[in-house]
Amino acid sequence: MKFISELQADEKIVTHYLCKQKQSLKTRSGKTYLSLKLQDKTGVIDGKVWELNNDIQSFEENDYIKIDAIVLTYQNELQLKITKIRKSREGEYYPQDYIPTTDKDIESLYKQLLDYIKSIQNPFIKQLLNNILVKDEKITSAFKVRSAAKQMHHSYMGGLLEHTLNVVQICDFLADFYRSANRDILLCTAMLHDVGKVYELTDFPSNEYTDDGQLLGHLVMGAQMIKDEASRIPEFPHALSSLLQHSILSHHGEYEYGSPKRPKTIEAFILHMADDLDAKVKMLEDAIDNNNTVGSWIGFQKMLQRNIRRSNF
Repeated sequence: MKFISELQADEKIVTHYLCKQKQSLKTRSGKTYLSLKLQDKTGVIDGKVWELNNDIQSFEENDYIKIDAIVLTYQNELQLKITKIRKSREGEYYPQDYIPTTDKDIESLYKQLLDYIKSIQNPFIKQLLNNILVKDEKITSAFKVRSAAKQMHHSYMGGLLEHTLNVVQICDFLADFYRSANRDILLCTAMLHDVGKVYELTDFPSNEYTDDGQLLGHLVMGAQMIKDEASRIPEFPHALSSLLQHSILSHHGEYEYGSPKRPKTIEAFILHMADDLDAKVKMLEDAIDNNNTVGSWIGFQKMLQRNIRRSNF
């Protein structure tokens, strides 16, 4: 098997990939072609099928496919020009080679999260976190393996847990700097800010949006989970429930980024900044690690809207 991370410009390959996306498009002259996104555990690459003929057999999204292709460079990124496709046969591939997974130990990450729950002083918040992230086996099992996003950042198995712990650690660090910030509220919302993604995204290998993910989104679903669970805890303060929900609903920061509310508390604002920091730095790190360009400058990155330079000298 030829992993995506090993591809070099101008080489010819015959190998198997997971088809993550399939689009039938037209050129300016009206000619139909296929635009694909192909995946293995090391990354995702664009593929184009310019000639639709008998060598391009029937397949769908989330099929494993065998391809013949040439690796090209387009706008400083590798791309596949595909000349043959057929569905992969049983025994020709191993599914674990096509599911990107965190390189960190998932159980170790989860234990660190549990240690943060134990450090919470407010009894209502501690019970809320235990009920959602410890006692609810359906949520905890999904929380450990879901990705944090479909494509943007931490988009691999275990990515949700890894990203969540990163945000918790950043918030814990910042809580010591700002005396007005309530650490318990801040850490609780850091741990739960993306918990709605257990219902927003499907299992691997598809890692697609569910109907509720498309219609409601993880901010709304996460806030609703907190409201529902708080209502089951006797005498849970209404104001505290509202503060927690507000941080979840506002953690994307701005209306244009999907937040129905902008941050109005110091905890919500810190959470937004910590979430944005980890997501964007991870995107930058992945851009550097997954780029095979020779030289210091790796090229313009569309998601970050800038040219990126390695810090080698």
